[in-house]
Amino acid sequence: MMGSIMRGVAAGAAGTTALNAATYLDMVVRGRPASSTPEQTVERLSDTTGTEIPGDEQHRKNRVSGLGALSGMLTGTAVGAAYGAARGFGWQPSLPVAGAATTLAAMAGSSAPMTLLGITDPRQWSATDWLSDLVPHLAFGATAVATYALTGRRSNS
Repeated sequence: MMGSIMRGVAAGAAGTTALNAATYLDMVVRGRPASSTPEQTVERLSDTTGTEIPGDEQHRKNRVSGLGALSGMLTGTAVGAAYGAARGFGWQPSLPVAGAATTLAAMAGSSAPMTLLGITDPRQWSATDWLSDLVPHLAFGATAVATYALTGRRSNS
């Protein structure tokens, strides 16, 4: 089981890299700014929990930015670990079903906290907003599932 979970963590990390690459490519192609929702989430969690993020204005801003990015990495590796655990328990979906499941899990893992904290409301998103969220998460799902599958193959060399 631990091997399946660790393969899942690695797959989630690879998927997170693919998600970030797709996001940055979208920023380049469309000339759009980075999303501020990860930082807003960190700020809202800090306020909600009463946990101060230390530093003067610039250092605090940098820490919030770093925490926002790290939260995305944590989400990706957690989704990968959950996928690995499911596989370890015997779930054997087809690659398209596995890709769709990990895509949806990653979307929920990132959007649900932001929605619950009132930072975003997916019901208000435009088609472009949905595509901007879906495409990088599809890259996550496809890469995570492929990485998991490839790390399980035994080499003859």
